[in-house]
Amino acid sequence: MKEFNIVVTGIGGQGVLTLASIIAEAALRQGYDVKTSELHGLAQRGGTIPCHVRFGEKIYSPIVREGEANLVIGLEPLEALRACYYGSKENKTVFLIDTYRVIPISVSVVGERYPPLDEMKNILKNFSSEAIFLNASEIVKKETGSIVATNIYLLGYASRCLIPIKREFLFEGIREVVPEKYFEMNKKIFELGCKAVV
Repeated sequence: MKEFNIVVTGIGGQGVLTLASIIAEAALRQGYDVKTSELHGLAQRGGTIPCHVRFGEKIYSPIVREGEANLVIGLEPLEALRACYYGSKENKTVFLIDTYRVIPISVSVVGERYPPLDEMKNILKNFSSEAIFLNASEIVKKETGSIVATNIYLLGYASRCLIPIKREFLFEGIREVVPEKYFEMNKKIFELGCKAVV
């Protein structure tokens, strides 16, 4: 495989950096050349936090260019929409998005409009071959009492056919990045994501 480009986006506290690190670690273990880039200056304040992960035979730049993402993983719907320009029909970009909404300051204070999911789906049709929306946070909260592992659930879903990394290496990535005491719980959530029905 020449290259595969992923953009992971969400807001601070949703595990965007953790998810990007797991994918990068797994890609390395599978023998790919890997480059990553992250922008998290506002992460601790609940700000937007996009991460790029690129892997393949030989990768020279860590940045995914506009229209060249193969996969965009959105841990928050509006943040996924804001990252739409990384996708393109030509590149057959797939968007994988958790439906759990975190209302940003621009909406709650300034009064900007938060578009409904149907509208987002229509917009994303112009930037993708497919946009998959999952109630990931809802399922994870039911299982664990918290939405912290939603990123791992989405990774489990992506492992089915959206990301060209073997599950064994994704498990190794989780073991490497997530504290040991949370590994079994994350493994369970990953496996739940593998079986998710849209």
